[in-house]
Amino acid sequence: MSTPQGQRLFRRLGAVAVAAALFAGCSGDATLPGPVAVETPTTDAPPTPAQPECTEAQKKVDPVTSYEPTAALPPPGEMPAGSTMAKIQQRGRLIVGVSSDTLQFGARNPITGEIEGFDIDILKEVAKAIFGDVDPLPIEYRIITYAQRLPSLESGVVDLVAHTMTINCNRWLRIAFSTEYFAAGQKVLVKRGSTAKGIDDLAAEKARVCVPSGSTNLEALQNPRYEGVQIIDKVDITDCLVAFQQGEADAITADDTVLVGFAAQDPYALVVGDQFTSEPYGIGANKEQVDLVEFINGVLDDIRSNGRWAEIYAHWVGGGPGDPPPALYGRTPPE
Repeated sequence: MSTPQGQRLFRRLGAVAVAAALFAGCSGDATLPGPVAVETPTTDAPPTPAQPECTEAQKKVDPVTSYEPTAALPPPGEMPAGSTMAKIQQRGRLIVGVSSDTLQFGARNPITGEIEGFDIDILKEVAKAIFGDVDPLPIEYRIITYAQRLPSLESGVVDLVAHTMTINCNRWLRIAFSTEYFAAGQKVLVKRGSTAKGIDDLAAEKARVCVPSGSTNLEALQNPRYEGVQIIDKVDITDCLVAFQQGEADAITADDTVLVGFAAQDPYALVVGDQFTSEPYGIGANKEQVDLVEFINGVLDDIRSNGRWAEIYAHWVGGGPGDPPPALYGRTPPE
């Protein structure tokens, strides 16, 4: 079932989709909108290698459990000597991996040219905690694909990744995560007029479903329950929208947060069905930088309690105050 949070998200962006449909109708243009522009990634991260698998014992640990902050946050500009945060402060900028085409979460504003969204505002709070509330904030954005998220952290190309990235056990074997900062779920997007009402219908119809490489969405689609689906595997999620608009795919599956943005761009598209997975989002960091994860968790604790998370939610998601996912602690740092 969809969550109240997800329902609010769809109500807010549904209005955008309706407006887009009205605009298309008034213009007399009966064709699909042109394919979206895909921004070239700006990292040199290697492709994703084969992903290690958790043992049964490791699977028993709740993946959203993270490292508890060991101390109060230091004042901005006064990071502890020798810490990962001090190295970032000394460098003079925080380097982050983000999306540039996920509306409401990480997308380039066509008017200002700035990257903006829920994920971006969360990263800005981390930057403020390190450098202070200065203008402009010293953040360097690196545009990356889904498949580049983990390799970018492993190779040190970026300090952090906030890219609608799901926390799960297998990914913990390669990187570290903050506590959960947004709760999403996987759905499907189809053409208006489609008889499919969800992923099971698409499987029964042996439909062509596009999904991005290196995503938990692809892992979910490989469940034997959906073996009828013809999987179209693309480098990034925006490539799926292009494939969908050009008739190469009958549907797209991804997190609902992503799909509602697509529906807002394409008045001939519709998000259908209930969530069939849970997708808790976390900020990713290099697995060796436990102190940075603890610091980020302290920042997230602050914005949960002081109302800043609710402000970010109201601005980008809307439909009510929204409640932040609770922080779960208890993960033991590696030896």
